[in-house]
Amino acid sequence: MSVSRRSFLEVTALGSLAAYCPAPATGATASLPTRVLGKTGVRVSILAMGGGSRYLQYKDEDRAIEAVQKALELGITYIDTSDDYGNNHLSERRIGKALKGRQEPVFLATKLTHRDGAETARIVEQSLSALQRDHVDLIHIHSLTTEDDLARIEAKGGVLEQLQKLRDQKITRFIGITSHTDPSVLKMALERHDFDCTQMALNAALVGMKSGKNGMVPNEAIKTSFETAALPVANRKQMGVIAMKVFAQDALIGQATPEKLLHYSLSLPVTTAVTGMPKFEHIEENVQFAKRFRPLPKSEMRQLSRTLSGTNKAGLDLFFSAHVDA
Repeated sequence: MSVSRRSFLEVTALGSLAAYCPAPATGATASLPTRVLGKTGVRVSILAMGGGSRYLQYKDEDRAIEAVQKALELGITYIDTSDDYGNNHLSERRIGKALKGRQEPVFLATKLTHRDGAETARIVEQSLSALQRDHVDLIHIHSLTTEDDLARIEAKGGVLEQLQKLRDQKITRFIGITSHTDPSVLKMALERHDFDCTQMALNAALVGMKSGKNGMVPNEAIKTSFETAALPVANRKQMGVIAMKVFAQDALIGQATPEKLLHYSLSLPVTTAVTGMPKFEHIEENVQFAKRFRPLPKSEMRQLSRTLSGTNKAGLDLFFSAHVDA
């Protein structure tokens, strides 16, 4: 039976948030609130630093390194990157330099883009070298798209099997999967496999895509959004959930305030929201937004979603169907 957006919000806002969201911090000098990353048991900040296309807008490497260090100093403890963010592991190399010698606690997540199981160990080794680490906390299988893509990931000797071996070898503590394309395929993946974490597109406007005769097409059915299709499965299986595309690559800025958009995503039963912050002031502002977080009333969430869902949603979904965050 399908789950309506209204019923999902009403159930999760009261139930799951109680488990995932501690009392928020107050005051200008309060520490950044934290939540437990699902069954990993690790507590991380509710705001995460993204290392994708927005981060790569720092053209000067020293400034890019300083940006990560600034995030750490302000209380962000979750850093997100990927093997394909920039040429030759550029994002990972910058983040590796930023973290070297730092004493702040940090949860480091990277992603594996390719689908060739035989290449997994080699590419992960390249990522570790770029990050200057002998292990990472989390490796995601990056950007799940179609059922055929899932079949490649699941194949004998494939990426998922190889990552499980790397987890056994303590190269990574946890395994996850990400998607901003088709909610129904992500739901399928989460139902079939016991991932530790998952990262998905969760904002007040984005519904997602579905497979059509001519490739990926906008999915207008609310019942197949990430929020109502994939997220409940992740919550039921106690996976750590990372929200992404909170601002929809800034497409929603101006139609709602950045603070309201961040608070919408954090009012869902998620652990943290990863955002790209291409300017130092973005880091400072988002940290303050996170410090002021209070769960939005269900009625306010529904109204915000109705407002934003009427603003070129089809175009927004189509953009994310082909978007490569690198």
